Amino acid sequence: MTRAGLAAAVLIALAGPGLFAGPARAGNVDILLVLAADVSRSIDDGEFELQRKGYAAALADPRVLKAIAEGPHRAIAVTFIEWSDTLDQQVVVDWTTIGNGEDAAAVGAEILKAPRSFASRTSISGAIYYAMGRLSATKIATDKRIIDISGDGTNNSGPAVDEARDQAVGAGITINGLAIINTQAGPGFLMHTQPPGGLPEYFRQNVIGGPGAFLLQVENFGTFAEAMTRKLVSEIATAPAPTPGLITASAASSPARAALSPPER
Repeated sequence: MTRAGLAAAVLIALAGPGLFAGPARAGNVDILLVLAADVSRSIDDGEFELQRKGYAAALADPRVLKAIAEGPHRAIAVTFIEWSDTLDQQVVVDWTTIGNGEDAAAVGAEILKAPRSFASRTSISGAIYYAMGRLSATKIATDKRIIDISGDGTNNSGPAVDEARDQAVGAGITINGLAIINTQAGPGFLMHTQPPGGLPEYFRQNVIGGPGAFLLQVENFGTFAEAMTRKLVSEIATAPAPTPGLITASAASSPARAALSPPER
């Protein structure tokens, strides 16, 4: 086994069945959703707080609750993890079923009260492998499994991110992304947060994948809550309205402020 393959196996095993006793109720839900938040060192404490508050606000947004209520099972199951370096992943909120505003508020409160988990390098691949393990750890039934990756930079640690993405897609998992444009990061992070072609294109080519996969570009951390709300509605709704700025893979030549589909494979 290669070093990258060994790392992947370790990450999936660490998050696998039996490690966490989740509070999610038994029964079917419309979607299993791993919310995977980047807390690497290019994100300062102020940006971290905005991101945390954005997740909490989005989950309790009336538009998201309406999308949940209109689903066949009228419930989704979510887990919130934070990630940074190759072996730096932490479950902040374990699998929890959300079927109403009270459930959503409880998850948001848990997200807001937890201390920051990490502030190291950026391993998107590590986050994907760990999220795959979290999905295998629950017995909640659904055919729709999604990993939501938010991040402000490229993969600079651990296995190749496109290989991790391909393994997840091969397992029937969709990976969606939020590419956060971070213009406030220090000069040492410039190539990391602003790679050639732009971060949205990097995410499109290397991170997102699977049935219906897409990403949203977030202009700054201050607009994170609205972007996450739109993203959740698009993921949960059985027949979502078109997302403003949606660009298909064949037309993705102008990614600014748009939702992008993955390249054709």
